[in-house]
Amino acid sequence: MNLRVAIVDDEEIVCRRLSQVLAKEGFEVEAFMMGRSFLERMVQLPFDIVFLDMRLPDISGLELLPRIKSLRSEAEVIIVTGHQSVETAIEAIRNGAFHYVCKPVNLTEIRLLAQNAKDRIAMRLENIRLREALKGDTGLSAIIGNSPAIQELFAMIRKVAPVDCNVLIQGGSGTGKALVARSIHQLSPKRDHPFVAFNCGGFTDELISSELFGHERGAFTGATATKVGLLEAAAGGTVFLDEIGEMPLPMQVKLLHVIQERRILRVGGTKPIDLDIRIIAATNKDLKHEVEIGAFREDLYFRLNVVSLCLPPLADRREDIPLLVRHFTEKYSLAFHKQISGIKPQALQLLCGYSYPGNVRELENIVERAVALTDNEEIDIQDLPRDLQQLEFKTIEGDGLPTLEEMERRYIVKVLEKTGYSKSLTAQVLDIPRTTLWRKLKAYGIE
Repeated sequence: MNLRVAIVDDEEIVCRRLSQVLAKEGFEVEAFMMGRSFLERMVQLPFDIVFLDMRLPDISGLELLPRIKSLRSEAEVIIVTGHQSVETAIEAIRNGAFHYVCKPVNLTEIRLLAQNAKDRIAMRLENIRLREALKGDTGLSAIIGNSPAIQELFAMIRKVAPVDCNVLIQGGSGTGKALVARSIHQLSPKRDHPFVAFNCGGFTDELISSELFGHERGAFTGATATKVGLLEAAAGGTVFLDEIGEMPLPMQVKLLHVIQERRILRVGGTKPIDLDIRIIAATNKDLKHEVEIGAFREDLYFRLNVVSLCLPPLADRREDIPLLVRHFTEKYSLAFHKQISGIKPQALQLLCGYSYPGNVRELENIVERAVALTDNEEIDIQDLPRDLQQLEFKTIEGDGLPTLEEMERRYIVKVLEKTGYSKSLTAQVLDIPRTTLWRKLKAYGIE
């Protein structure tokens, strides 16, 4: 990334020294001894980074700063002054300056500031890319993973999405059932029509009826206007019924009738309304067992379970954890306006060894917390929850004092066991290239 840097200072020696240093760092540098000549050039060809003297012959740095920001709001401005003033520094930073240094300048500090500004610009561009990707996210891109279990899931989604049949998604809490439902919709012929989601848990029959079917004006006390239900609002699209196992039995009867007849009656209405919708249901319960104990209607179960997708728990696809950690780190760095570049190997090692009863949602919460709390550029062990910090590999014990090579061999075996013998994940945890891991496995005779 070639960045343009401006040096704006009335001392020729400062302009020359900074220009030489920054040019060696790979920046495209121009120097100006007057503020107005710099502004004229800024209008013609904006700069990415500006080293700005506070006292210039024709205009002050504080006056120049807002003009620079108006011409290029994302420009990183570093104030340089020979007059130490906390008040001036605060005012400059309040007006958008990135940093503040005093003369005589330290060239090492200048290099570091320029590199930090470059990193900020790179992070901002990456955040823009991520934001655009989130806006236009379609299909399977929202589901993160390369494990065999996820690849098998992708194949099933691609098969079922174009077929206009009902789908039942089963999986534990936090496994991503809503993401899968939305992916099916986005890959289906109904993608240009509404995707309407409704959680069936914790509502009374009356409320579910009103939300799903709508009601006519005057249908009951408080119904002062006609309300279109979610099933009707989803015309031509997809209805996602989450936690379908929590739906009360009387409502199951009504839903079964809707699926069979493809029409509804609003509460208090007399005129049937035809429906063109696809139903995707999801549950963390074993619906077959619920049918056996009489908690779920068998006929509705078969109507919903035309195609069944079972989502694996995160513990069964540990090789996806590094990808998920990177994704959530980027997501919450953008959300919290922070510059977190990644995670330290020791912290990733702990995350890869955890069991995740809350699945992907629990991992996301852990990373969100870490990004929010960390004061470093990388997530470290101390940024993780305390119970995770206490996770350790069992002490490697043996008779006598093993050699360093033997300790390394035992440790590699221990990491392989923890990662389910995933060589790619093991290499990431050990923070070594896969080729290096392959050579060590061969040297130590590890299969």
